[in-house]
Amino acid sequence: MTVPANILVLAPHTDDGELGCGASLARYVREGSRVSYAAFSLCRKSLAAGLPPDTLEKECRTATRELGINESQLFFFDFEVRTFDQQRQAILEEMVQLNKLHHPDLVFIPSASDQHQDHQVIHTEAQRAFKHCSLLGYELPWNHASFRSTYFIPADEECLLKKVKAVQSYHSQSHRNYMSADFIRSLAKVRGVQCNQLLAEAFEVYRLID
Repeated sequence: MTVPANILVLAPHTDDGELGCGASLARYVREGSRVSYAAFSLCRKSLAAGLPPDTLEKECRTATRELGINESQLFFFDFEVRTFDQQRQAILEEMVQLNKLHHPDLVFIPSASDQHQDHQVIHTEAQRAFKHCSLLGYELPWNHASFRSTYFIPADEECLLKKVKAVQSYHSQSHRNYMSADFIRSLAKVRGVQCNQLLAEAFEVYRLID
């Protein structure tokens, strides 16, 4: 696939995009793509007691900056966590507007096998909203019973380090074991072995247009 001019990341919750495709985003930014990032929930009700309600928004701004994403290309929605299935039409309409605004060539979305209820909604509605561009499903192993690694994007050390820094910008989520540098690097090494590269990220292909 040629380097896409316009890329859009759909993150059900802040941090999903960085975890699923952070190294690839850093690579594409470096190669000149315009990358836009949309988070559909700020997960206010999931924050630990005592944390300000805008904690995850601030952390996401820091994280995406580490990847090189321009702050003007960040879009935050405030759908309540774990209720996306009750708000499908509103979510779809926001996606339709994002499509009109950005005209993406490539959209990163949650995997079809992702078992989180909010992630399933974003996956399904994205296929309705973005019918004429490439769609790749990113990997979040703790949410999958299975994952079809049918497309690989190689990463180098610079891009992986940017991903690690981005993920570790989420101090409020540091208790989660999948936020560790060791886990991120180990997964990148496994995916690299699978495509004969040093490091990589894996994706499921839903549509490729070149």
